[in-house]
Amino acid sequence: MKNVGVWDRIIRLISGMALLSMLVFVNGTWKYVGLLGIPLILTGALGMCLVYRILGVRTCSAKV
Repeated sequence: MKNVGVWDRIIRLISGMALLSMLVFVNGTWKYVGLLGIPLILTGALGMCLVYRILGVRTCSAKV
Protein backbone atom coordinates (compact mmCIF):
# COMPACT_ATOMS: atom_id res chain seq x y z
CA MET A 1 0.00 0.00 0.00
CA LYS A 2 1.49 3.31 -1.05
CA ASN A 3 1.39 6.11 1.48
CA VAL A 4 3.92 8.57 0.04
CA GLY A 5 2.71 11.25 -2.38
CA VAL A 6 4.39 12.49 -5.55
CA TRP A 7 6.05 15.59 -4.11
CA ASP A 8 7.14 13.70 -1.02
CA ARG A 9 8.72 11.03 -3.26
CA ILE A 10 10.56 13.64 -5.34
CA ILE A 11 11.94 15.35 -2.23
CA ARG A 12 13.01 12.00 -0.76
CA LEU A 13 14.79 10.95 -3.97
CA ILE A 14 16.64 14.24 -4.39
CA SER A 15 17.70 14.50 -0.75
CA GLY A 16 18.63 10.80 -0.70
CA MET A 17 20.89 11.23 -3.73
CA ALA A 18 22.45 14.33 -2.18
CA LEU A 19 23.17 12.48 1.05
CA LEU A 20 24.51 9.44 -0.78
CA SER A 21 26.89 11.65 -2.76
CA MET A 22 28.55 12.55 0.54
CA LEU A 23 30.22 9.12 0.45
CA VAL A 24 32.20 10.29 -2.56
CA PHE A 25 32.71 14.02 -2.01
CA VAL A 26 33.25 14.34 1.78
CA ASN A 27 36.33 13.19 3.68
CA GLY A 28 36.49 12.02 7.27
CA THR A 29 33.83 10.45 9.40
CA TRP A 30 31.09 12.80 8.14
CA LYS A 31 31.03 10.92 4.86
CA TYR A 32 29.14 8.07 6.55
CA VAL A 33 26.19 10.37 7.19
CA GLY A 34 25.59 9.81 3.48
CA LEU A 35 24.37 6.30 4.28
CA LEU A 36 21.17 7.93 5.56
CA GLY A 37 20.34 8.53 1.91
CA ILE A 38 19.69 4.82 1.30
CA PRO A 39 16.35 4.63 3.18
CA LEU A 40 15.25 7.91 1.61
CA ILE A 41 15.92 6.58 -1.88
CA LEU A 42 14.16 3.30 -1.09
CA THR A 43 11.04 4.94 0.32
CA GLY A 44 10.97 7.41 -2.56
CA ALA A 45 11.29 4.67 -5.16
CA LEU A 46 8.81 2.28 -3.55
CA GLY A 47 6.27 4.90 -2.47
CA MET A 48 5.85 3.29 0.94
CA CYS A 49 7.23 4.52 4.25
CA LEU A 50 7.13 2.32 7.34
CA VAL A 51 7.22 5.30 9.72
CA TYR A 52 4.24 6.87 7.92
CA ARG A 53 2.36 3.57 8.21
CA ILE A 54 3.03 3.33 11.98
CA LEU A 55 1.92 6.93 12.54
CA GLY A 56 -1.06 6.66 10.18
CA VAL A 57 0.16 9.44 7.90
CA ARG A 58 -0.62 9.49 4.15
CA THR A 59 0.66 12.07 1.68
CA CYS A 60 -0.61 10.01 -1.24
CA SER A 61 -3.90 11.04 -2.83
CA ALA A 62 -4.86 7.46 -3.79
CA LYS A 63 -7.96 6.09 -2.11
CA VAL A 64 -7.61 3.14 0.26
